[in-house]
Amino acid sequence: MSEIIIAVNEQGRITGTLDKLRAHITGQLHRAFSIFIFNTDGQLLLQQRADAKYHSGGKWTNTCCSHPRIGEQTSNAAHRRLQEEMGFDCELKEIFSFRYCETLQNGLIENEFDHVFFGISNQQPIPDPSEVKDFEYLNMELISYKLKTDPGSYTVWLNICFEQVMEHFKTEIKYEASDN
Repeated sequence: MSEIIIAVNEQGRITGTLDKLRAHITGQLHRAFSIFIFNTDGQLLLQQRADAKYHSGGKWTNTCCSHPRIGEQTSNAAHRRLQEEMGFDCELKEIFSFRYCETLQNGLIENEFDHVFFGISNQQPIPDPSEVKDFEYLNMELISYKLKTDPGSYTVWLNICFEQVMEHFKTEIKYEASDN
């Protein structure tokens, strides 16, 4: 069954709808969101995408990402997908948005106006195995190092937005470092 997503212009305003796979084949600009969940120790929850995903299978990425459906508020879609993909939900706050366009290894094109949400949770993920192969919490400095030394193990969008995520993490995420 195909999924219909929201086409947008450079300002993020809706211009129409289209099939998700078709959007990634033609490179049509569309709305997306990326979720970054931190625990109270300030570590980011990363997921390794399932190998069978239609693109970027096996790559490590942010906690969750997807596309809102027609008529669905982006924030509602973020909560829906966090629950569907990672098996939990928490308070989310939209922090920033960015636009990127990259051709992936399999020739599909990610051309997205991406809304970025942050959340804080210590809930144990119960991921959907059709979406997520593995997950781990890592501190931001280690992720930054890994992105610089092994960028191919991570999704293109995480590589593109991580510096912005790091800057907002420093000002938006309040946590108490553990004594361990």
